[in-house]
Amino acid sequence: MTSHETGPPTSETPVDAVSVVAPQLRALRRRAALTLEAAARAAGLSPAHLSRLETGQRQPSLPMLLSLARVYGTTVSELLGETAADRDAVVRADAMEPTFAGGWTYWQAGGAGRGMQALRVHVPHGSQGDIVRVHPGEEWIHVLRGRLRLRLGDAVHRLGPGDSAHFDSLTPHRIAAQDVDGVDLLFVHTLLQSPTAALCLGPATATTHHDLGEMP
Repeated sequence: MTSHETGPPTSETPVDAVSVVAPQLRALRRRAALTLEAAARAAGLSPAHLSRLETGQRQPSLPMLLSLARVYGTTVSELLGETAADRDAVVRADAMEPTFAGGWTYWQAGGAGRGMQALRVHVPHGSQGDIVRVHPGEEWIHVLRGRLRLRLGDAVHRLGPGDSAHFDSLTPHRIAAQDVDGVDLLFVHTLLQSPTAALCLGPATATTHHDLGEMP
């Protein structure tokens, strides 16, 4: 049992919101194509506890809502049934601030709180080594500049500018830049990620297969 589950139900979530949160939690989990067990594990809960939250038998605390929102790639507001009417559908180039991780550079090309994550990515040459990734969801990659080496299972594909790949992320995969100048990509994936992950690409800390909770 984790720290999320100790003690009686908290009063951090209004009682009248529980009737909204419970079905919303179930709907978002199903939208993310996660089993009760997988979602609970990623959020640090037991399957039984998450089931009680989804049926309204337990009242979620704010930390629980934050964890589940991250797992489902959404916001606490959506979990509470609120809609962001003023959510901007357009992302301007001058609003894309770069993020750096282990030599990789990312620009958020999509809006926050969506069911998919869209990125523009620069992958430097020789940065990934033998890291193979496995995680729920789908990925779409489009090469803008340079040449990409994509390994999907036992198959190796070489992609050039204008080429794309669309695959199930449960297929073990690895990407690497073939050119010394690196490769520039457009990248879209469904947000079925670790509750602590903001990005699903980039160098990791081990050279083994990755699953929920282990992406950088």
